[in-house]
Amino acid sequence: MQTPTDAQLREQAHALGERLRTQRESLVTAESCTGGWIAKCLTDVVGSSDWFDCGMVVYSYEAKQALLGVHPQTLELHGAVSRETAIEMVSGALVNSGASVAVAVTGIAGPGGGSADKPVGTVWIAWKRRGGYAHAEVFHFDGDREAVRRQTVDRALQGIAGSLPA
Repeated sequence: MQTPTDAQLREQAHALGERLRTQRESLVTAESCTGGWIAKCLTDVVGSSDWFDCGMVVYSYEAKQALLGVHPQTLELHGAVSRETAIEMVSGALVNSGASVAVAVTGIAGPGGGSADKPVGTVWIAWKRRGGYAHAEVFHFDGDREAVRRQTVDRALQGIAGSLPA
């Protein structure tokens, strides 16, 4: 996957914001490995206060538990970078916000922190609409820390767009 440029992320965020606004949807983000980059891209769009509810940056296990309701057992059994954690994060984001749509990301941006079963570049992204079911996907991005994070933002934005009605 090619790493998106700032201009591409801006264009994508603007188009997504227009769809959210016209469909009267609002969005919450729950971010770990991106450190708030999704929220930053979205709130760079003029008028984002019409459709962006809030963003939560949750790096530690404690923050994931306290702010999003991720269960300690989930983290203990599956780790922070897992389908289970991503789903609990996206669900907790909706519970703790007024938004109608949520995205959550958790991954290993590097350069350290990877393992044989979860190498650097492994990222779980989950999306959910209020009242619906969560959908989560795992990605294996290439490149350095910034490239992994940029690709994560790109895929997260694409997934939000895909979760909205046509």
